[in-house]
Amino acid sequence: MARRYDPDRRTRIIDAALTVIAADGIAGLSHRTVAAEADVPLGSTTYHFASLDELLVAALRRCNENFVQALRSSGLFAEEGDAGPGEGDAGQGAEGAGLAEELTRLLDRWFAGERGAIELEYELYLAALRRPALRPVAAEWTAEAVALLSRRTDPETARALVALMDGVCLQVLLTGGTFDAAYTRVMLERIVAGGDA
Repeated sequence: MARRYDPDRRTRIIDAALTVIAADGIAGLSHRTVAAEADVPLGSTTYHFASLDELLVAALRRCNENFVQALRSSGLFAEEGDAGPGEGDAGQGAEGAGLAEELTRLLDRWFAGERGAIELEYELYLAALRRPALRPVAAEWTAEAVALLSRRTDPETARALVALMDGVCLQVLLTGGTFDAAYTRVMLERIVAGGDA
């Protein structure tokens, strides 16, 4: 019997892994559960991903790509090659307050949307604590976010902004609380203003 050509199978397996993790957590992830979700033979999952860590790396990388795409499409950043503020001057005055306001609106939209997607991303992100194979991919997420924010402010301030946004997201997710836009905006403004000092 001829083997069926299925160029999207690897992508479907990654999508299935994300679905399994969203429903049952990382503890529910196995080649068998992913194969069933993707409706592919069990051998397909092990062919494309020899270990669960390889599958988790691919899943986290997909979440990273989705997050970076959300940042890029948010309107916060000029297109590649566009002239933007130079390093160190983007955080000053109205531009700095504007950046804090825009980041707050971005976080507000995330929390107004499907909370499960944010929980999934952070579950994978935090899995790097116990799974060293995920650490470089988690670091990629931070580096991408800092690189994008560095187009609006200096790199040190960008790192501080990413750290604060991460902390806010984790607190909201872990406590089951609500996103406090006013507080977040004030804290982001302080970080941006501190970059000018």
